[in-house]
Amino acid sequence: MAAAVKSSFIEICGFEREIPSRFRELTINLGVNALTGALNHPDSAGGFHYEDSAKLLSVTSNRFIHWATSGDTVELVERSLDTNLLNNALRLKIPNCPLLPRGVHIQETVNNVIILLVTSQTTHRLALPHPSRMYRSELVTEVQMQSIFTDVGKLNLQDPLHSHVIPCIPGQAGLASASAAWVSSDGQAHFAVASLTGAILVIRHPPHDMQGNVSVVELKQSSVMQRLAGWMPTAIRGDASPSDLPVSLAVRLLEDDTFIFALCQDHKLRMWSYKDQLCLMVADMLEYMPVSRDVRHLLSQAHKLRLYFSSTTGLCLGVYLGVPKRGQFCILQLVTTDGNRYSLDHISSLFATQETLVDFALTSTDIWGLWLDDDNQTVVKYINFEHNVAGQWNQVFVQPPPEEEVNIGVDQDPRETYLEVLFSPVRFTASAIVKALQIYRRGTERLLDLPWDSLKKEVTLAVESEVQNSVTEYEFSQEEYRQLQVEFWSKFYACCLQYQEALSMPLGLHVNPTTSMVCLLKKGFVSYLLPCFSVDHLYLSSDEYLSSEDETPMADDPEVGRDVLQLVQCLRLVSMSMLGDMAYVMEKALDHLQSPERAAEQVLENLLANDSESIVEDIQNKLQDIRNPINAMAVLLREMDLETDSEVDGNIAAGHPLNVRMSLSQLYGSSMATSVVCQAVCQIAMIRAILCRDLLILQQLYLRLGDNVFLGGGAQMLQMQQDLIPRTSHLLCSYHVLKWASQCLSTPVPLDTLDANLQHLSVLELSDSPALTPNKSVLSPQTLLELFYQNVARKVIISQIHSHQSTPLSQAVLSWPQLVSTIITLLAQHVWPNNPGFLFPECLMGNCQYTQLQEYVRLIKPWCQMNVGSCCFVLGQCYLATGEGHKALQCFQDATTEVEKEDFLIRLTSSEEEEAPTTPRLQYYNKVLRLLEDVGLPELVIQLATVAISEATNDIRSQAALRTRIFKHHLDLGHNNEAYEALTQNPDSSRQLDCLRQLVVVLCERSQLQDLVQFPYVKLHDEVVSIIESRARAVDLMAHNYYELLYAFHINRHNYRKAGTVMFEYGMRLGREVRTHQGLQKQVNCYLAAMNCLRLIRPDYAWIVQPSSGGVYERPGTSPKRNYEGEYTAASVSRQIEILELKDLEKEYILARSRLTLAQHDPPSAAIAGSASAVEMVALLIQAGLFDSALSLCQTFKLALTPVFEGLAFKCIKLQYGGEASQNEAWNWLAANQLSTVIITKESSATDEAWRLLASYLETYPSQNGQHHFCVINKLLSHGVPLPDWLVNSYKVVDTAALLRLYLNYDLLEPAVDLVLEYVDALLGKGHQYFGIERPLSATAPLVWLPYTSVDQLLQALNENQSNANNSKLYSLLQDKLKKYYMLLEKATKHRMKVQ
Repeated sequence: MAAAVKSSFIEICGFEREIPSRFRELTINLGVNALTGALNHPDSAGGFHYEDSAKLLSVTSNRFIHWATSGDTVELVERSLDTNLLNNALRLKIPNCPLLPRGVHIQETVNNVIILLVTSQTTHRLALPHPSRMYRSELVTEVQMQSIFTDVGKLNLQDPLHSHVIPCIPGQAGLASASAAWVSSDGQAHFAVASLTGAILVIRHPPHDMQGNVSVVELKQSSVMQRLAGWMPTAIRGDASPSDLPVSLAVRLLEDDTFIFALCQDHKLRMWSYKDQLCLMVADMLEYMPVSRDVRHLLSQAHKLRLYFSSTTGLCLGVYLGVPKRGQFCILQLVTTDGNRYSLDHISSLFATQETLVDFALTSTDIWGLWLDDDNQTVVKYINFEHNVAGQWNQVFVQPPPEEEVNIGVDQDPRETYLEVLFSPVRFTASAIVKALQIYRRGTERLLDLPWDSLKKEVTLAVESEVQNSVTEYEFSQEEYRQLQVEFWSKFYACCLQYQEALSMPLGLHVNPTTSMVCLLKKGFVSYLLPCFSVDHLYLSSDEYLSSEDETPMADDPEVGRDVLQLVQCLRLVSMSMLGDMAYVMEKALDHLQSPERAAEQVLENLLANDSESIVEDIQNKLQDIRNPINAMAVLLREMDLETDSEVDGNIAAGHPLNVRMSLSQLYGSSMATSVVCQAVCQIAMIRAILCRDLLILQQLYLRLGDNVFLGGGAQMLQMQQDLIPRTSHLLCSYHVLKWASQCLSTPVPLDTLDANLQHLSVLELSDSPALTPNKSVLSPQTLLELFYQNVARKVIISQIHSHQSTPLSQAVLSWPQLVSTIITLLAQHVWPNNPGFLFPECLMGNCQYTQLQEYVRLIKPWCQMNVGSCCFVLGQCYLATGEGHKALQCFQDATTEVEKEDFLIRLTSSEEEEAPTTPRLQYYNKVLRLLEDVGLPELVIQLATVAISEATNDIRSQAALRTRIFKHHLDLGHNNEAYEALTQNPDSSRQLDCLRQLVVVLCERSQLQDLVQFPYVKLHDEVVSIIESRARAVDLMAHNYYELLYAFHINRHNYRKAGTVMFEYGMRLGREVRTHQGLQKQVNCYLAAMNCLRLIRPDYAWIVQPSSGGVYERPGTSPKRNYEGEYTAASVSRQIEILELKDLEKEYILARSRLTLAQHDPPSAAIAGSASAVEMVALLIQAGLFDSALSLCQTFKLALTPVFEGLAFKCIKLQYGGEASQNEAWNWLAANQLSTVIITKESSATDEAWRLLASYLETYPSQNGQHHFCVINKLLSHGVPLPDWLVNSYKVVDTAALLRLYLNYDLLEPAVDLVLEYVDALLGKGHQYFGIERPLSATAPLVWLPYTSVDQLLQALNENQSNANNSKLYSLLQDKLKKYYMLLEKATKHRMKVQ
């Protein structure tokens, strides 16, 4: 961008896109009544700048106050270009006391900012704290600071020390309009006001922090000082001519005196000494102005006086003499002589135009003037009064009012078009729209604090409601409805125009000589004057200025300079001939990405066809005067081209002190500065876009005219076609994008969305980029350019400026024109599409402006060759955010070719990881894959990883990582076959094993065991088995089914022995670790499965290896074991291998089934039964009454059945002597034992059934020598239970002798005697079948025997107890029976001996 020229400025309006925050309302009511017949004072405005406003390290850097008066109200606003000020707006109302024009005077002291107010009846003082006292630290880190008006509510503004009613002079209605005020060195406040008599009243207030009285002094033309005691004047006044009425007052403190300068309506300047209260000098200003005699006798109220003091020039006076039909500025210097006499030296006289002067300001070199012309339009000019011989005023290009009519294209919607114009950032203030809306709705409702979007909705609703209400017919055409829309929208637009015009009324100028900042104070807002760049200066200059220039700073050669001027004049003619529809054609072509050259050709055809005023002919005539149009166009294009190759470093050097870095980081960072800078860029972009458009049309005209205007012939035409026209078209598109960025509003984004977006971007390792900082602005809403400037560009630009300054900014004076011009240039370059920097799209991406970012890429994609890959990447980000993943993937792939060429993608692919891929493309793919994974798009990860594999042909590590990624996401998506395929193709064995392990675990968790078992696992069979085994042995048996999986795996491969081993191990662990009913059930099933596996094998091979006892399996990675003292335990000794056959498995199965049976019958016993041995289980089963299971277990493990019979006998005993409860309980365990002979009748009881069960067992399970009977009878006799007959009878048959011994053991003599007697009878042939004797005693029968020992013991016992009659009787019977037996025995024996 061309450097800014010093000859002209351009106005930039600081429009606010939201209703200004409410003023703090305060009222100072002194009980004064309104004056009748008082003067009506016009509205006025002014400003105040802090002394250190040009120092970077000062708390008042770039800080100022501006004010505006209207009637009895004054509004004061403090602003800063660096930080946003809180509570910065104050509205004071002084009822019935209109403020005098320029009746606000502000002065700063060391500790305070003093505001002095002068009204028609009162004077007021506000003593506010100085910012340096509010923030005493040199280091101010707050983004927002408190204004000096924050605590104004604490002041007692009606205190007589601060507010005073001016004494009323009889016969006068108030005061004249001139006033001045100052604070003396001792803190006293002085107010100088002109009375209608021509005198000057000086009201003195004591210091604000001291008590005292207010005094009034009157200065009169007679040089006699009159003092007023109390509140009323007492001196005698002489007659005073109204001709000496002061119309403008100014005050200056020099040395130990205060001088009051009064410019009176008789054209004389009078200087008063306040110290001596004398008029020291009277000078006739008409001496410096050539006027007629009639003018000397006319009185003028239009004169104005300004002072400027500097240490080099002293005190200078700027006097504006306003006489009919002319005006003149006189610059005078106050000179003092030895005799303490004063005079004025004339420095310069400058003639002004006939417009009405509103305000002017004086600096050490310049006069700035503000006028209103006959059309009530604002005119601002300035001139250097020392070095301007020709008296040529420099131009200030003020902001033109919005267009009176809005051109609506045929294909445009009226509502959208009007809304776009109304809510454009550079046309209307929010206040104008709100006021227009209130009038349009004809309501009394006040719209306050409406956000920008809400205001837009309210406007739309109001106008569309009017349209709907005007419809009277049910049916009408679309064209009729369109006309209605245009009618009502144009009506509202006209209302907005009126209020915008009212708010744009200029009230004053504010010039800061230290920073050279000039502000134009208007009724509704403040605008700023910025230096105009040379190209814009030429294009905006009026014809009279343009014709007076014979050279331009853009070209060193005068001939080229003249050609440029002629060319610009032609361009202005083209612009004048452009109608609204023609401009719309060009704008539409740019928006729709159509060829600008073709659109320009179409516009030219339209111009030629409708050239009623022969403008094209005038253009052709002027073209004849351009000697070398090619060079002239090249100069213009060069000046407008913002392309640069300079590298950007956005970091402020850390070597600077902290306060310098903090101040630099805040420089021009406020919302106001942001608006001004960005609107300046917008204004320049709009001007340059129109200039490029006109130049493109003019070039088309050149091509049409051909040799008629080209002196160089076909070569120049070819150069224009191949070089100049494409460059112009390119610049037009670029400025169109710049204009779009400065006008398009950003979308408000919630903070949580911004944080989530930043988290997504963190996977790209770009989160430390300055462009990805979330938006924390207080501007709402922002344009994209404002968003970019405030969050990213400003700090980068300030760093650039600071690094290139010969004098550091911390030491230099902050020059507003110089700095803002550089900032505007650099900001535009940062957004310029053809520059290598990519911060602007990065910022949009970091702040979630996805729709706007898509539009940006769309606008530049057809013609911009810079950052093509980066644009594709951020476009992919946009598609990710909008849920269009496949489009995003295509964009990411398109960006691959530029990975090693563009700075953004180079930063993206840089990585500090040790295992980063070897090539930039692979690094890029890796970042994108991580991004897609973070967003949650596994399908796209698979696609891109598959593409990336082709880039990693020689990088085994990257291939392995990509294959692993593909495997992972296929597995996550449930693509089991594809996941297995990716696993098998992984070249890294360790990664392959990890994937295999994950495959097994995931498919098990999903219960997709069919897929897991059926995979072929080529060369991975042992690894799969090892993984499943290790998982099976490491996890909870009941939560996972890895053993069952391994069983199915082996069964599927017909490896029955391993399948059986797995299930047997599973069963062993279940019995050891899961002692529940479910665990026992699983254990039984496991043993059954193991038995089935062995039965499927040939008997010779039907065996398995006993798994390790205790479940201790060495797994890789396990830590070494230590004992309780911390020492390493010795390595376990290898165990002897134990082979298990089918019969061994059957034993374990029976035992497990017994445990399960017990757990089913008695669930609490499951925990005990889980680890019980066979012997222990028999006891538990007997205790539970499960005798069938106990017998089966005993037979399997070849255990004695005696415990079973004893247990059952004991149960019978308990039942026989138990109550009803035990009877009911017995049925449960009785039902668990199979007794086929049980017959349940009404008479049958649980006791009967238990005895019956015992009898059936004794019958079913015979034993040698009747051991079972013996143990049962022994158990019964031990408990003193009478033996059942059936038991005695059954045992007689088996072993009578043993029964006799039992009787004897328990002293049952009578039953023993009966048994012996019966037994002897049986031997003798009576009932021998009941004792199992085949044939009784005889000589021919087999030998029989009698248990003599037991019988002898019985006889002895009976003999020893002869005292008992019964025993004696029994003894006799037994002896008799034995004798009989012996006799028969002897006879049989003898007979047998004979026979033998």
